[in-house]
Amino acid sequence: MSEQKLAGKRVLLTQADDYMGPATSALFQEHGATIIADHRDLTKAGAAAAAVAEAGHVDILVANLATPAGKAAAVDIGDDDWHRMFDVMVHPLHALCRAALPQMYERGTGKVVVYGSATGLKPVRTATAYSAARAAQVGYVKAVGQEAARHNVQVNLIAQNFVENPVYYPPELIGTEQYQKMMKQVPLGRLATGREDALFALFLVSGDSDFFVGQAIPFAGGWLQ
Repeated sequence: MSEQKLAGKRVLLTQADDYMGPATSALFQEHGATIIADHRDLTKAGAAAAAVAEAGHVDILVANLATPAGKAAAVDIGDDDWHRMFDVMVHPLHALCRAALPQMYERGTGKVVVYGSATGLKPVRTATAYSAARAAQVGYVKAVGQEAARHNVQVNLIAQNFVENPVYYPPELIGTEQYQKMMKQVPLGRLATGREDALFALFLVSGDSDFFVGQAIPFAGGWLQ
């Protein structure tokens, strides 16, 4: 067994069964972490605070917050669809950090990693609401990351795109003409595996990355330079 980078660490992981949840849980447990897998609807009032309170001691917060991007011109996006993006991906991020950071500050150590999106740095047309919410995540992490750094707590975001998951890239899409056209946008010409992405998250929450502060770091196979 290689070095366990998270031995004894307690990790609160949101949307644990979806998107980057399963790959993160599996890898982090390999490295000795105790995973507190949260599955609740964080759009509900008080849900994020309850998740942190029930978890108790949290060394690492993994904010895995995602929803399908949808496809519509900005002028066709209704109020419900617009608000849903922020209700799922932005408001819970603040609520989770507001609840989890004080205990990390008190101990003088802690890590927060957000599974964000490269569209927060390189917005995509017909995904205006999604891109705007992802950009809000980036702005939040850059700001709160500076505050947290004073307490030796590192908050960072993975600006990812083209990572395997059955919601964004369902099995029936793989190998189609649409998929081949999509891969032409990626210099590497393939999707990343969930494990590759989780390995990046592992680096960011381990003791190997204590000098990263409020960063939104691209993980998109060259799509975003």
